[in-house]
Amino acid sequence: MISIIVPVLNETKLIKALLDQLQSLRVRGHQIIVVDGGSSDDTVAIARQYADKVIVSERGRARQMNAGADIADGDILWFLHSDTKLPEKADLLIEQALSSSESFWGRFDVHLSGKAYLLRIVEQSMNIRSLMTGIATGDQGIFCKQQEFIRYGGYSDIPLMEDIDLSRRFKSIQPPLTIKTALMTSSRRWEEQGIFRTIGKMWRLRLAFYLGADPIRLARQYGYES
Repeated sequence: MISIIVPVLNETKLIKALLDQLQSLRVRGHQIIVVDGGSSDDTVAIARQYADKVIVSERGRARQMNAGADIADGDILWFLHSDTKLPEKADLLIEQALSSSESFWGRFDVHLSGKAYLLRIVEQSMNIRSLMTGIATGDQGIFCKQQEFIRYGGYSDIPLMEDIDLSRRFKSIQPPLTIKTALMTSSRRWEEQGIFRTIGKMWRLRLAFYLGADPIRLARQYGYES
């Protein structure tokens, strides 16, 4: 069984579309867990109609994903953002990847939803960078075996870069599996904030984190909610 863990916060506009896609996986015996960080809209009410477990935890993506992992029944954990669109039979791709390798974790390639040519460059850069460095982001649908997730400490309780931190620790043990079939993720942040501005912001954050900056200070500096 795959336990699919979705951290959410005020995602009324997006959550149903993702949960609709996941129903076919649910029919095949997989589990949907939605972890809310204290939404003030109808996110929880919607999720309860389509998920196997819906819980409310302390706000913060890392905390929410760890809370979901704590109650998961599956032997594989798959962490998804609420703005993700899945390829066909994504669960089978995960199962095949894990069964044919010694590695216990991996990620998908990513495709951005917008049509701008620059977004094609951004997504290809993300996929190539991830392939070369072994670092995965949350947009790429990180999956792993539950036992190893627990053994190696899960997500660190930090307000951002939790995916980078997890990838660093996991890749020191085993390199990630790469599923070339792409997940589609929303390009809204690039379109709302500007493509070049968003790229610059993300690289500044990653460089500062790599150089040892405090994630809490970075979150405050760049306006991320903890």
